[in-house]
Amino acid sequence: MTAQLNPHGDVAVLVPAAGSGVRLGPGVPKALRMLAGEPLLVHAIRRVAAAASVRLIVVAAPAAEIDAVRALLAPVAPVVVVAGGAERQQSVAAALAAVPDDVDIVLVHDAARALTPPELVESVAAAVRGGLPAAIPVLPVVDTVKEVGPDDRVLGTVDRTVLRSVQTPQGFRHDVLATAHATASDPLTDDAGLVEKAGIVVTCVPGSEFALKITRPLDLVLAEALLGVR
Repeated sequence: MTAQLNPHGDVAVLVPAAGSGVRLGPGVPKALRMLAGEPLLVHAIRRVAAAASVRLIVVAAPAAEIDAVRALLAPVAPVVVVAGGAERQQSVAAALAAVPDDVDIVLVHDAARALTPPELVESVAAAVRGGLPAAIPVLPVVDTVKEVGPDDRVLGTVDRTVLRSVQTPQGFRHDVLATAHATASDPLTDDAGLVEKAGIVVTCVPGSEFALKITRPLDLVLAEALLGVR
């Protein structure tokens, strides 16, 4: 059954899905890799569409795959599909251009975080709605982290208590994200990084263990196991 988005919602979700995902091995674009019989993108969109305040979802797809992605997602949710760029930042900017000015909150989400729960989408949106210009979901770093020199000699141990692993969706006031992209001079893989460079405060909110990024073949195995407990 096709999900129905909230026509009175105040949130647009942008999903850049034009990347090749070389670490997952050769084949179709990463967002279209299969997980338990369905593309990662389908899993991701289904969960985003289940978030109550989402009015609009915009997917930036590979230019050659626009029609295929539109057809793939039509049974899942009403989604706007635009052509992505060679770099992630270009894809996000293309998707952002499709968002009406009256949508106050814009989230940027990775299709590779296909199991992100709708509750996390709502949590990030609520943080921005509450007055934050930018909010990102994070988890504590649990591994010991070493600083290493070019000769692989350990230079020191990094204090992990001040480190966080960043997830998506990352949330922004519409005007904040638009300004950050309009003034960007260097391509970054993280939209919060663009906002930081613009001098805007970015605040952390609790993330979710289910929002893992599916990057390597092993991640697909872990994600399939997680599907069994959701």
